[in-house]
Amino acid sequence: MNYKITTKSEEETMEIAENMESEKFPNMVICLIGDLGSGKTIFTKGFANSLGIDENITSPTFNIIKEYTGGEMNLYHMDLYRLNGDIRNLGLDEYFSKDGVVIIEWADMIEDYLPEERLEITFKIVDEDTRVLIFKPYGEKYEELCEAIL
Repeated sequence: MNYKITTKSEEETMEIAENMESEKFPNMVICLIGDLGSGKTIFTKGFANSLGIDENITSPTFNIIKEYTGGEMNLYHMDLYRLNGDIRNLGLDEYFSKDGVVIIEWADMIEDYLPEERLEITFKIVDEDTRVLIFKPYGEKYEELCEAIL
């Protein structure tokens, strides 16, 4: 089952991420899909803020992976935009089992390598401020998470 939410501002997008953080669990994988400027990094900022991470969250486009370890749980933020599907040297499986939260921007570029259980969120741009977020849970934990927050 898919869940759909419309946000009217960056603050509303961050609030959804903050609500989701309250249901976090070790090895959580959140896959973000959407065009440039659709709100993927804004969502990640909201999630990180709720974890108590004080660092400035930016898209790790050139680093590919940024690790934030200063919060109540580690956050591994990935941006796969520049990879062109070549993930052989990233060690993704290792991140999926580090007991933190993994948030992957442009996750659709590596769909075949994603864990079976995960949460996909697709961001659709409606206008300058409005976004539609479509949540698609894969696995019981993620279905329960969507039921709890949406």
